Amino acid sequence: MKVINLGETDSALNNIIAQVRDRKIQKDSLRFRFNLERLGQIFAYEISKTLEYSPKDVTTPLATARVNTSDSKIVAATILRAGLPIHKGVMDIFDNAESAFIAAFRKYDKVDEFHIAIEYCTCPNLRGKTLILADTMIATGVSMEIAYNRLVDDGGKPAKTHFISPISSVYAIEYLQKRFPDSATLWTAAIDEELTSQSYIIPGLGDAGDLAFGTKVNL
Repeated sequence: MKVINLGETDSALNNIIAQVRDRKIQKDSLRFRFNLERLGQIFAYEISKTLEYSPKDVTTPLATARVNTSDSKIVAATILRAGLPIHKGVMDIFDNAESAFIAAFRKYDKVDEFHIAIEYCTCPNLRGKTLILADTMIATGVSMEIAYNRLVDDGGKPAKTHFISPISSVYAIEYLQKRFPDSATLWTAAIDEELTSQSYIIPGLGDAGDLAFGTKVNL
């Protein structure tokens, strides 16, 4: 699996990452969601450079212009609920993309033991298309793998796969590289070194779903 860390290059992207990490700025949920949307737009723009293009004629009010446009069929997928703002940003760039949604979450068996549960998935046909699967953070990589496998089970195997995760752990990257050696690309903006005993990324940014949409009740 190819890993592209956009945060290694100085750009405005790093300012956005700083803001989504900042606990004072995080108190404004509207701004937090908007920053995640902006990250989705940036990642989508960078992914667009890897797609296939061909020249096409566009009729203007005065003449005809030839423009290289993408021929790739995109499916933008996200893991609910934290990935929704990133999905919005991706769709802002790939406005003709189809969408897929999957609910993958931690279900705790004991205090520090959990498994990834999936209760909902909706997916179009993926065969021959480019899948972009987004989540706000990848801590262990397990949820991303399970979500991908479920999407493939429902929609078939895509021609190309791009994972988006603004913040990733070293552990998750190593895990995904073993399972997707040559078949996917991970786009991230920061790679954190530490995981807690409960598999939370340090320094990370906290619970992105709660920050974006409010604290949930665990039933």
